[in-house]
Amino acid sequence: MSDFHALKIAAVDSLTPNSVALTLEIPENLKDTFVFTAGQYITLKHQVNGEEVRRAYSISSAPSSGKLTVGIKKVPKGTFSVYANEHMTSGDVIEVMPPEGRFIFEKSETTEHVMAFAAGSGITPIMSIAQTVLESNAKNTFVLVFGNQTPDETMYRNALLQLQEKYAERFFIQWVYSRSSEPDCLFGRIETSTVNLITKNKFKDITFNAFYLCGPEEMIAAVSDTLKNNGISEEKIFFELFTSTEAEDTLAEDLEGKTKVEVLVDDETFSIVMDKKELVLDAVLEENIDAPYSCQGGVCSSCIARVTEGKAEMVKNQILTDGEVAEGLILTCQAHPTTSTLKIDYDDV
Repeated sequence: MSDFHALKIAAVDSLTPNSVALTLEIPENLKDTFVFTAGQYITLKHQVNGEEVRRAYSISSAPSSGKLTVGIKKVPKGTFSVYANEHMTSGDVIEVMPPEGRFIFEKSETTEHVMAFAAGSGITPIMSIAQTVLESNAKNTFVLVFGNQTPDETMYRNALLQLQEKYAERFFIQWVYSRSSEPDCLFGRIETSTVNLITKNKFKDITFNAFYLCGPEEMIAAVSDTLKNNGISEEKIFFELFTSTEAEDTLAEDLEGKTKVEVLVDDETFSIVMDKKELVLDAVLEENIDAPYSCQGGVCSSCIARVTEGKAEMVKNQILTDGEVAEGLILTCQAHPTTSTLKIDYDDV
């Protein structure tokens, strides 16, 4: 299931003083494997300071570009992001998992009016989505509300300006800066008043088919709540968390005893015994079972599995729908077993 491929880095381009764009070279025999839909992400695996590190990064290039590019912002005290920004160069080889993810835009023949709210590195999947929306139909419209600290720290700023010039009549950007006052830009952060200004004032005459939100959890919650309060149906709102607040694991405190777990992955079945206070993914990885995972924080969707027998409860869930949970899907990085036996299937998701 953790199907990594060794890919060569074709280019490392500076985006800001603290971020780079990493473009990967896809050999001909892997072209089909790395076909992606706008909005998806890839998981990168590399040895950093002698330890294996995995990180998920959204693809910023459009599917039509023929490129596979991710934007990586340096995180203070981060492991992989610092390494990528300071040490990676073209010609290096890195392990890459094929594209995955549910935060996607799929082209259609009908006219689409799309609005996106992004903050910081949350722009990366939006770059791919915006380009795909604009090029797929000559009548499509895209409105982007993009929050950053300053223009110099804005990832893909030049690429966005070029895109705006190319699609001047159909692509609109509202820049928002929290540490810099700029002409024709909003000052502060993306919040309720920002959403109302854009939807009820500047673009009140457009009926939008979809809203894409990407960035910190606080921003996503504020924008989503405002949109819903303004009558936008939940089915039109799509989001991807880039950072998430830590949830206290009160569930583990009340669990006692062991669980016999049967794990199906890549058509192989493994049996382990784990403490209910442990998270399922942690226990599986401790047994050197090659289960899929990336963020281990409930932000990506790499570790989803289906419960086929027994029960498991999640500490937090901001990805799976109520329907998917009812069908037995869990984020194994957030799930504790609550029964004496548990069967999970990583293949059937």
